[in-house]
Parts: sequence; C-alpha cells; structure tokens
Amino acid sequence: MASVEQKEQLGRRVAEWLAIDVNADTRGQIEQLAADMDTNYGRLDELLTNRIVFGTAGLRARMEAGFSRMNDVTVLQASQGLAEYIRGDDGVSAAAAVVVGHDHRHHSRRFAELTIAVFLLKGFTVHYIGPDECATPMVPFAVDRLGAVGGVMVTASHNPKDDNGYKVYWANGCQIIPPHDSNIQAKILQNLEPVAGLNYGGRWDTARIFETHADRLVYSYDKIVAEYCTHLLDVLKPEPISDFKIVYTAMHGVGHKFVSELVHHFVPAMENFVSVKEQCTPDPDFPTVSFPNPEEKNALDMSISTADTLGSGYNLIVANDPDADRFTAAFRQKNNGWKQLSGNEIGILFADYVIHSQFLDKSLGVGNVYMLNSTVSSQMIGSIASKLGFHFEDTLTGFKWIGNKAIDLEREGHVVPFAYEEAIGFMFPTVHDKDGISALVVFLQLYNRLLKQGLDPSQKLEQLYSLYGNFKQCNGYYITSDLATLPSIFNTIIRTKNVPQGGAYPVKIGTYTVTYWRDLTVGYDSSTADHKPQLYIDPTSQMITCTVVPDGAADHEEFVRFTARGSGTEPKLKVYIEARSSTAARAEHLASNVWDTLRDEWFQPQIHGLVERKV
Repeated sequence: MASVEQKEQLGRRVAEWLAIDVNADTRGQIEQLAADMDTNYGRLDELLTNRIVFGTAGLRARMEAGFSRMNDVTVLQASQGLAEYIRGDDGVSAAAAVVVGHDHRHHSRRFAELTIAVFLLKGFTVHYIGPDECATPMVPFAVDRLGAVGGVMVTASHNPKDDNGYKVYWANGCQIIPPHDSNIQAKILQNLEPVAGLNYGGRWDTARIFETHADRLVYSYDKIVAEYCTHLLDVLKPEPISDFKIVYTAMHGVGHKFVSELVHHFVPAMENFVSVKEQCTPDPDFPTVSFPNPEEKNALDMSISTADTLGSGYNLIVANDPDADRFTAAFRQKNNGWKQLSGNEIGILFADYVIHSQFLDKSLGVGNVYMLNSTVSSQMIGSIASKLGFHFEDTLTGFKWIGNKAIDLEREGHVVPFAYEEAIGFMFPTVHDKDGISALVVFLQLYNRLLKQGLDPSQKLEQLYSLYGNFKQCNGYYITSDLATLPSIFNTIIRTKNVPQGGAYPVKIGTYTVTYWRDLTVGYDSSTADHKPQLYIDPTSQMITCTVVPDGAADHEEFVRFTARGSGTEPKLKVYIEARSSTAARAEHLASNVWDTLRDEWFQPQIHGLVERKV
C-alpha cells in the first residue's frame, strides 16, 4: 500500500499533468483515475511517475495519457527539446529547415502536426511530407535532398496497433547516435512548458499556427515522393524482369502505393504483381494479423493463401512492414510448401548479388568496397569478403550505427553498396537507413537472376555455403520480471566465472575455449593492442560478444560466435548465436549446443527466474 508521502508525490504529478494537457481524451483518463487515488494508485504511478526517455530511435510507447506514454503532451515536449537542441546557442538561421512525416497509425498525423507547430513557433522552416502518410525512408531521403538540419518520422514501425513512436534523423540523414540522444533528453526536461503561441482558445490549434506561419511551412509530399522514386530507380537501375509472378503485402501499412509506383517500371506485365487486397490499404488496426511484423510466425498466411488461390505460377511473396522500412520474402519450394527466408539468409543473398552484379561481373575492383552489418547478424559476409577481396565490418545493433559508419567510410572515399541487420533491415545507397522499398526492388532483380540460373533461393544459399562455409544461427531471449537480475547475471557470473587470476575474461565456457572476448559495458576487447573496443562503449547497458571453439575440434575453421545483451526497450536478455562448420548439420548442432551451454553455465533460468524463449 502506498504511503501518504507517496500519494502526495503522485498527486503533484497529477497536478503537473492537468496543468499542461488540453486534450479532452487524455486529460479525462487522468482525471478519472485520480478521482479514486487509493484504487488507481498503481495505474497512475505507471503512467505519470516515470517519464518516457529519448533514446534508441527517439521515442516509442503505447498511446495513452501519462508522461511515460505517447500522447500530445509528450510529443509536444519532445519536439520543444529537439528544436532547442538543434538550434543550439546561436539560434535558427533563415535557411534552417526540418522534415516531418508520419505513417497511418492512430494519432500519427496529429503528432506530426504538433511537431510541425512547435518547429514553426521556434523559427524553423518545415517541409511536411504530408498530410498523406509516407514511408519512413522518405524522411531521411528528404533530409539529404533538402539539406535539412534534421527530420522526424512519426511511426511505431511494426509494433502493436496501440503503440506509436517518434524517430529522429540528424542533418546527415541518419538516425541519431550518442551523445545526441542524451543531450536531446536534457533539453526536453528544460523545456516542458508549452511554447508560447500554441494555446488558442483552450486548445493547441495547429491549423491556426500553420496559417500564421504559412511562409515557412512547405507541403513537400508530391515533390519528395516523386524525387524519392526517381532517385531509387536512378541508383538501383532495375532491369525488366522475366515473366514470373509475385504476391505482395504491405501488412496494412503504407507501402502499397509506393511499391506499385515503382515496380511498373520494370515488371512488364503488372497483372503478374498482385497485392493482397485485404492488406494493401493502410489500416491502423491491422485487422488480419495478430502482430504487424512480417517476421512473426503466420504473418504471411494471407499472402500464402492468396498465392495458392491464384495458382502455382505465383511462387514468390514479397512483403514490407507497416512503415515500409523493412522487407522479407518467401518462395514456393518444389513439393515442399513455402519457405520464408530469414533476415540473415536475405542479407547473404543480397551481399553475393551486389558484389557480383555491380563489381565482379563488370570486372571492377573491390578493394575499396565495404559491406556492413550489425554484430548480432551473420558473419558470413566476412567470410565472403575474405575470399573475394572486399572489406567487411560489423557495428553495434541498429541502423543508427550502420548508417553512420557507412557515412564515415564514404567520407574516406570508400564505397558501401550494401549493409543489413538480421531483423530484416537492409540498406542500399538510396538512404543511410534501412529501406524496405529499395530492398524489394533489388530482391526482384536478384530473384530474376536466380531463375535465369535455374536456381531457387535455397539452392543458391547452398552454393554459397559450399564456397564460404556453413553458418547457422540459434537465437532467442530470456524474459525477466526484475530488471536488476540482468546486471547481476553479467557481473556476478558472466564476468567472473572461469576467469584466471589476473585475467580479464573467461577462458572456458563449458567444453568450449574462448578465443575472442569483447565487453562493451566495461570497455574491453581482447583483439586490439590496447584492449579498447573500436565500437561505442555504454556502461549503462550490458553487451558481450564472444567467439569460442569446441574442445577437440577437427575443423580449424570451426567456431561459434555469440552476443548476449540486455534489450534497450524490454525486460529481456537477448542471445544471438552463430556457428560455422564444414557441414550444415554440424553448424546447427554447435549453435544449439552453445545455447544449452550458456543456459546451464550462465543464465540458469530456474535459479534467476527467467523465462526461456528459443526462436
């Protein structure tokens, strides 16, 4: 039961909320709960005590009242802090412009227009990719194209329907990285009071602000959509494909309009490109899927049903997530049903296709070419790179790291034609972020090439495994109800067990010998001369990457690499394992065995109250 002091503190938070919020719905939610503080203490505490924190990709949370949620108040306050941070101490120059777009989710347009209103009142020019919904990649594209100082995309990507988000791009057209995130959060806390000029007649009247500042509000939807499509075609240069048939799903998101505009340029017979009609119109309730993430089990069921109804000629399914920044594909196997490709499988196919079609097939050198992926994604690209002569680097998880690393390499004069993350995110030279529309265009080109070679994607992957080694994954996570459990496991078990006296890391994990150890929490890397990691160190999070070899391994190239990290957004300990061996069966066995070894040696779910989820 809450103490009198706790109730008084929460009462002050209620008063703080009611002093700001003018939205009748969210204001009413708090008023109703506060009318019976004793009964609703826990719920009010959940909504009001902790403030939503500006971090990975900006903000993302459930849409409802409270400082910990996505609503008019938190979007307003985030926009005020962001605007103040961008303009800095020198104020806003006459040329300073930001880009704002939004998806089709409930309240997305309202959140975008509040964001625009704040930036207008702060003296910025705003390019609005609206009022129609846009695809997420169009915002970083517009930042680059227009020379803007930043951009905001209101989207929750593939999250459940009750969520929304606020994704921020910097002036380089890439998602923000530290210290921008923490600096923006500090500015938000310094700018909580609604900006002068917003409140009109007891409401936040964005239409009036748009009219008053019309000279600095540019409706750029038609311009940006047209230029994005032209840019994509110019960069990717898709050629007419063979007469194969395709089923496409936008997963109730925004992708259908833009994909349809693009594919007609290289699909000779558009009747062969069929959209799942129940899922092609943007619908914020996502009525035909339990979870609007094309990675999820059964997410492509309606696409498969559509293809089966259309007939055996429709052997390929391509899909975007709701904001069209991610991509996946499935194909009909001969006599064995449908197979959906994993993010790593698509990434490997893309890497092979790009290096051959853009470089080796044209007798162009690859010594200046880099490909990237995140540290939790397959390292098979590294094996391909070592054989073919291009470069490979991995980054921290998230396209904010991948995109910024690509920009750094390009500034040094290198070429970065492709990068990816295992969570079906793929980056081509159209934007410095994942782009599901570009990925779809390239995949159709790739698939067309495979058909001409008489191969399906699985057969091509088997060819690549025979050339570069079999890489197999075993990924999953552990759920905890107590966030303090995770640092305890890392500090009292992982960082101490089997560490020799004077050593910095374990030398053994079960029957495996440790050959590489990187700890981005404490800042240690066994492979560098000074033992300092080249990747960003974050003492506030847990992240260890390790390579082990099985005792008595006969194959000198056999190894297992894994990363264990705490989730930045959920009470989870995530584990990504990849094994390399001479055969697929052996690689699968090693990956699965290392999962079991880590569970027994480190995580001990029964002791620590963890719920195991192996995927």
